[in-house]
Amino acid sequence: MTAPHTPRHLSDLRTAIDSVDERLVALLAERARLVVEVGSAKRSEGVAVYAPGRERAVIERAVRLNPGPLQARTIEAVFREIMSGSFALERPLRIACLGPEGSFSHLAATRHFGSSVEHCFVPSIGGVFAEVASGHADHGMVPYENSSMGSIFETLDAFLAHDVAIRAEALVFVRLALLANCAPTDVTRIYSKPQVFDQCAQWCRRVMPNAARLSETSTSASVLRARDEPGAAAIASTFAGELHGVRTLFDAIEDRAGNATRFLILGREPVPQTGNDKTSMWFALANRPGGLVGVLEGFRREGINITYIEKRPSGEAHWDYVFFIDAAAHRLDLPMARALEEAERHCARLVVLGSYPQAQRPLHAGNEGAPARAAATSG
Repeated sequence: MTAPHTPRHLSDLRTAIDSVDERLVALLAERARLVVEVGSAKRSEGVAVYAPGRERAVIERAVRLNPGPLQARTIEAVFREIMSGSFALERPLRIACLGPEGSFSHLAATRHFGSSVEHCFVPSIGGVFAEVASGHADHGMVPYENSSMGSIFETLDAFLAHDVAIRAEALVFVRLALLANCAPTDVTRIYSKPQVFDQCAQWCRRVMPNAARLSETSTSASVLRARDEPGAAAIASTFAGELHGVRTLFDAIEDRAGNATRFLILGREPVPQTGNDKTSMWFALANRPGGLVGVLEGFRREGINITYIEKRPSGEAHWDYVFFIDAAAHRLDLPMARALEEAERHCARLVVLGSYPQAQRPLHAGNEGAPARAAATSG
């Protein structure tokens, strides 16, 4: 007969965890020394510090090697933080995003780049573009489209005004919360961005029908209102509430579960092919019949899937529009190169905004808390 298994004592388990931690720290230090050499090699070869394709390859390899029981999202989060520290060793990155701190753009930047980068907070999405275009920031994080409400028009319009490139994308699950430092019955007004109100309109009508809904420039600016004004609440993330000292009254108030926002990482350098890429562009059609059909037909003929299309006023004349599209290929792939050549025949102007790796899985955001909050169980 097999001898019964005897559980180890807690003190023995903690001793074993301490031993593993020592080896982990030693391995991280060994990896960091290699990163320092990588930084020197990048500088000598003129290579950008942030390489989205390499970042994705490292994370995907780590996820594949994971034997469990940790979840894939945990492995990804650990490696994103390791890579964030690596950026700081090579050269500290400055990331521009919509402020004040605690906005969903800030949260997305923290989830994507880790906590070892410097954040630059600006009051508008257009300001993020300006910071990147001027070189005051290495990269910018901007929302592009939401799974419930569609395109973020501020971002699309900013592409028409600023010369920047898209270097990566991030899909972020968004959980909305009602934050206030008073009782729910004492809330007389709620602040947030108009797009956020759209994402939880049914909940607001059902639970807070008598509270006025007031627009703010960002969800984090709304949290500052809730912190400073009696009777005010904000719809934002719990991340913002923890940063600014505002309590969560109701969590997960979005009308559609699984609500996600697609963010774009702006920069200035092109991104090499990875084999699973996306290209974004905008174009103005030539003034002749069949132009849009001609553009779309070129992509169809080359077997390229168009994953996104949106129309915006050009700002140059009444009833004059430009079109934004995303297509599933890199601009250097031969089918895409041929499709772009065909598209240009039908356009007065065509601007490729960037080719970049497609996001593999959503980042979770909105209910994990601020970065500095300790885990509930550490061993």
